[in-house]
Amino acid sequence: MTEIQGIARFKFHKGKLEEFKRLSAQCMETVRAKDTGTLQYEIYFNDDQSEAIVLERYKNSKGLIEHLAHLGDTGEAVLATASVSGEILGEPSAELRAKLADAPVRLFTTFLSM
Repeated sequence: MTEIQGIARFKFHKGKLEEFKRLSAQCMETVRAKDTGTLQYEIYFNDDQSEAIVLERYKNSKGLIEHLAHLGDTGEAVLATASVSGEILGEPSAELRAKLADAPVRLFTTFLSM
């Protein structure tokens, strides 16, 4: 199993919702135009739009590494709009593990799969 999944959770800083929306739209344009290994990239809000969840799926570790490179500064700006936490699910390569070492994510590796 090489597919990598991600779940990112955002709790917005006061007054940062519109900036998050604007930057997220830029990220979506970049993903659609440049990413070759992204299978899913979806953003969801709770009812009062104080929080968001981003669901992501990549063909493999290389796909997520490419995605992070494409988002670059815009991705960093999105992270500054909120308190962020998340999970990476799958079997990441050593290179991806190194890139995620300081990220606010927890890694979950496969136990059972169908």
